[in-house]
Amino acid sequence: MVHRHAGACCAALTVLGALVLAGLPHAAAAEPPAPTPAPSAAETLGADKPSPAVLRALVRDLGLTDTQARTRLVNEAEAGTRAGRLQNALGKHFAGAWVSGATSADLTVATTDAADVPAIESDGAKAAVVKTALEDLRKAKTKLDGAVTGKALDTPVRYVDVRTNRVTVQATSRAAADTLIAAAGVTAGLVDVKVSAEQPRALHDVRGGDAFYIDDQARCSVGFSVTKGEQQGFATAGHCGKAGATTTGFNKVAQGTFQNSVFPGQDMAWVGVNSDWTATPAVKGEGDENVQTAGSVQALAGAAVCRSGSTTGWHCGTIEQHNTSVSYSEGTVDGVTRTTVCAEPGDSGGSYISGTQAQGVTSGGSGDCTSGGTTYYQPINPVLSAYGLTLKTGAAESGTPAPQDGQAGGWAVGQVYEVGARVTYDGVSYQCLQAHQAQGAWQPALTPALWQRV
Repeated sequence: MVHRHAGACCAALTVLGALVLAGLPHAAAAEPPAPTPAPSAAETLGADKPSPAVLRALVRDLGLTDTQARTRLVNEAEAGTRAGRLQNALGKHFAGAWVSGATSADLTVATTDAADVPAIESDGAKAAVVKTALEDLRKAKTKLDGAVTGKALDTPVRYVDVRTNRVTVQATSRAAADTLIAAAGVTAGLVDVKVSAEQPRALHDVRGGDAFYIDDQARCSVGFSVTKGEQQGFATAGHCGKAGATTTGFNKVAQGTFQNSVFPGQDMAWVGVNSDWTATPAVKGEGDENVQTAGSVQALAGAAVCRSGSTTGWHCGTIEQHNTSVSYSEGTVDGVTRTTVCAEPGDSGGSYISGTQAQGVTSGGSGDCTSGGTTYYQPINPVLSAYGLTLKTGAAESGTPAPQDGQAGGWAVGQVYEVGARVTYDGVSYQCLQAHQAQGAWQPALTPALWQRV
C-alpha cells in the first residue's frame, strides 16, 4: 500500500510537472520586453536639454541660430565620447583631438601612426597624421614650465596646441622665448613662439553685497561699484576703514585701497581697486542671483528696500524715515535712512536697493536677522556727490552726453540732483522730481519721471 501510494504520488507529480512544462511554450511565445537603451552622451551630460541662458549666450557670442546652438552642444558631447574611445584605442600614438565648424560637426583625431587612419575614420572622425605624440608635447611643456624663473612675465603663457602639434610660448619678445627654450632644453622645433605685449591677469568682479577684508583684520561688505575717471572701485561705509587702509576681496586676493573715508558725522567711504578687479553693476541677490543696478533714484518713505551683505545675505523691508540722525558709541551720524531691514556685523557697507535703484550702504542698527531689527543706511547719492564718483549701472547709455548750452545749471551726466534742482537742457528749464545721479539715457526731455519742464 505504501509503495502504491508513493507511485500514485509520483504519478501525480509527473502529471503536474507535465502541465507546468506544457504551459511554458505559451509563456515563451510572448516577446520579452526590449532592454532600456543606454542614455546617449548628450543625455548623460545634459547637452540635449540646455538652459535658456546657455543658448542665449551661444547665440549672442558665437553668432549661431538657436538650432545651431542646440546642435553644437549635442555634437560636442558626443564628440567627447568618440575622442575618448579613440584615445584609448590609439594609446601612445594619440596626438590630440578637436572639433570644428559652426555646429562642431567635425571631430579630428591626430595620430603619429598612419596605420591608425582607418580606425579613426570608421568612428566618424577625420584623421590627422602628425610627428609628435601628445604625451611628448606635454613633457616638453612641463620642462618649459620648470625653466620659468623670476622673469615669468616675459613668457607668461605656455600651452600645447594640438591643432599645430606644437607647444606654444607667448612671450614679450623672441629673445625671451629663446632664452626659456634653451634653459628648458627643449627642441626648438617643438615650440611655436607668439610675441605679444599682452599681460594676463587674474580677473575678479566687484559686486554689491560681497565680502571684503580691511588690513587683514576686519570684514565688511561692498556697497555699489563706482568709477572716478579711469579709476574703478566701490562705495562702502566709512566706519569700515580709514583712508589708506588696504583691502582684499571675498577671495582674499589683493583688491585696493580706501581713497576717502568719513566717520562719524557721516558714514561714507570709497575704495579704489587695482587692475585685477572690474566694477560691475551687480548686487548679490537671493540664491547668488545678480540684481542689476540701473541708477540711484531715491525711493520714498514706505517703499520696499532690500539689503545685501556678506554675513546675512539678502533681506528686504521698508524705508521708514530719511534724514535720520543716529548716535553710536563712536559718535553721531547724520542724514542716514532708517529701515525695517535686519542686519548683523559684517553686513556693514553692503548694498540697499529698491527695485533696480541703488539707495545706500549699511551703516548700523540694532537687533539681528533672527529676531528682527532696525537698520540705518548712508544714502548713496551724497557719497557719489562728495567724492565725484559715478555709479556703475547696467542701464543702456543711449546717445552721447548732452551738449551744454553755456548756461549756469546746465544738465550733466554724472551730476547728482536733488528734488527741486533746476537745470537747462537745449535752452529749456527743467526741475528735478526725484533725487538721482544723472545717467546718459536720462536726459531731462526724455525722462518725465525725473524731470518736469518749467
